[in-house]
Order: sequence, then C-alpha cells, then structure tokens
Amino acid sequence: MVSKAYARYIRIAPRKLRVVINLVRGKKVEDALNILKFTPRAGAKVVGKVVASALANATQKGDVDVDTLVVENIQVDEGPALKRYLPRAMGRATRIRKKSSHITVELEQRSK
Repeated sequence: MVSKAYARYIRIAPRKLRVVINLVRGKKVEDALNILKFTPRAGAKVVGKVVASALANATQKGDVDVDTLVVENIQVDEGPALKRYLPRAMGRATRIRKKSSHITVELEQRSK
C-alpha cells in the first residue's frame, strides 16, 4: 500500500533540496526522520515535515505496520520562479529568479 504526501511552492531552490532528499531515499521512515532531524540544512526541516505527513497519511489508512514503511520514492520538481530585478551600473538591470520547489514523497510497506 502506497502512501503519498506533497508540498508545493516551497521557497527553496530544487538544487538545494535534492542534496537533502538523497540522504533519505530508500531508508526506513524512522531512520529518515532521524537523519532529517539532525541534518543542518534549511531544506531538511521542510522535507522532514513532508515525510511525517506521508507517515500520518499511512496510519490513517488503517492496517499498516509503521515499522515496515520505507521511503520508496521521493523527488523534487521545479516550481514557478518569482522574477525580480536588481538595479546595476549605467542604468542596467539584472534579473533575479527566486526559485520554488514541489516535493513528492511516497511511502511503501516492505516485508521485514
């Protein structure tokens, strides 16, 4: 049984979040939450919340053993970027793209 959770329009660049999600891909949920709790990156807190949400979704479904849940699929997609402009020398302007991310987490039950 697959349990999913999504976080959309997160104001952290996907490149920074992919470093964090690679730490927990394929791990047990309990281990993944512990890793994310002690990872000193800004994205770790957000990813931890999404994994915890997927865990809560799995427990609401019923007959699921929490100890056998594994982070089967976790991915970060690029969301829309906020476009801003910064004034530069000689009347020019530079575009600044403030990127956002969409996080998808799927938990699956595996036998011990």
